[in-house]
Amino acid sequence: MAGAKYNAITDVPGIKVGHAQNLEGITGCTVVLCEDGATGGVDQRGGAPGTRETDLLRPMHMVEKVHAVMLSGGSAFGLDAASGVVAYLEERKIGFNVGVAHVPIVPAAILFDLDMGSANIRPDAAMGRAACEAASNGPVAQGSVGAGTGARVGGIFGGGMQMKGGIGSASIDLGGGLVVGALIAVNAFGDVLDPHNSEIIAGARKPPKGAELADTLATMKSFAGKTIMRFAAQNTVIGVVATNAKLTKDQTNKIAQMAQDGLARAIRPAHTMFDGDTLFALATGQKGGDVNLIGAYAAEAVAQAIVNGVKAAESMGGRPAWREMFLHG
Repeated sequence: MAGAKYNAITDVPGIKVGHAQNLEGITGCTVVLCEDGATGGVDQRGGAPGTRETDLLRPMHMVEKVHAVMLSGGSAFGLDAASGVVAYLEERKIGFNVGVAHVPIVPAAILFDLDMGSANIRPDAAMGRAACEAASNGPVAQGSVGAGTGARVGGIFGGGMQMKGGIGSASIDLGGGLVVGALIAVNAFGDVLDPHNSEIIAGARKPPKGAELADTLATMKSFAGKTIMRFAAQNTVIGVVATNAKLTKDQTNKIAQMAQDGLARAIRPAHTMFDGDTLFALATGQKGGDVNLIGAYAAEAVAQAIVNGVKAAESMGGRPAWREMFLHG
């Protein structure tokens, strides 16, 4: 199965993506707009999540459609960025019609990047609005932009031995006009692996010089790893998978659940107590499609988006990027 036109989540009809960032703060946010409404789901597996409007996405709750998803840096402060998205959509009369107003449904998740730049600069409502104004259904900028601006990976030895993470996207054409795509902000405690050969491409670096990769999983069982792990920096991987299939709310939640397998294939270890690891799912409803097929390839798209985000990242905040350490020629 090949990637679609842009090899990005915007290959899914009805999906737009916009970034905004502040390079002094080394932080930013990314919005995924689905202005016509999309059936929403969520799966949260890490031990340190920061989220908004996730309960309403679960089965047995009334609201079926969402109108955007916000991914943001800034830790809990960054949840403010979603307010800018809500205001932007309300002005356009997009949202759940309650008679006296349209209420946009905008779930959100945040990652920790406060120690990357100026800690008092965080994504806010103005930045969230700016991301909306920048949104398009065209190619998606990847790497150190939007929610990936302050992302980093490999936290076991602390910030000084991390590498730069980023935001990445990928899509897969499932045939017959059916598409699944992913957009992932990679800010993991663990290492990022190429799922095709299990080679570590980014993660914790060996102290004191940091010239080589340490292998977080192996380090965790060592005496040093057990001693220092409790001081590990805060992390999380957050993202969105989307498809143009017509799915129920239960099925969309299943897609989010299956998509987490892609996170586990490309990040080792995944879903730790230091991670938030939250994935949203959106189904825009234009095509018939089998939930098993879509979920299986959603995981593939997530894994590829993670690799793409790390390989597109630029060095920032004292964290070297993959291209600086390993790209030759």
